Amino acid sequence: MSVPEPPPPDGVLTGPSDSLEAGEPTPGLSDMSPDEGLIEDFPVDDRAVEHLVGGLLSHYLPDLQRSKRALQELTQNQVVLLDTLEQEISKFKECHSMLDINALFTEAKHYHAKLVTIRKEMLLLHEKTSKLKKRALKLQQKRQREELEREQQREKEFEREKQLTAKPAKRT
Repeated sequence: MSVPEPPPPDGVLTGPSDSLEAGEPTPGLSDMSPDEGLIEDFPVDDRAVEHLVGGLLSHYLPDLQRSKRALQELTQNQVVLLDTLEQEISKFKECHSMLDINALFTEAKHYHAKLVTIRKEMLLLHEKTSKLKKRALKLQQKRQREELEREQQREKEFEREKQLTAKPAKRT
């Protein structure tokens, strides 16, 4: 059984040609594929194909299976890393929220101190106004007493003058 030679690659001269020079493409050869015509020209034995396929599989299959396991392991590790990364991100966000909470507490303390100060000032102002109201009431009562005393004094003086004024005697 003879095996036909594959056709030469495109652009390579095969054999002597008078009209073509070296390096020039051969006319009509560029249209043909290197695989064309092989199936018809080459008888194939099914057992040989099975043996070739079996040998090919036995040669490459263990490497492919190892590669598949390695890829599965890498994929599994990648999933674990993604989960870990998500957990770290959530911790980071929690830390930021804690910082925000701390800032809010600091701000709340500041405003609480302001409120305490305002409350003290309001109590102080309330005491002062109460004292001023009491004083104003006392002054008003004193003024009213003095006014009443002056009025009574005027009435007494008026009565006294009335008594001191000469009364015409009654003629009987």
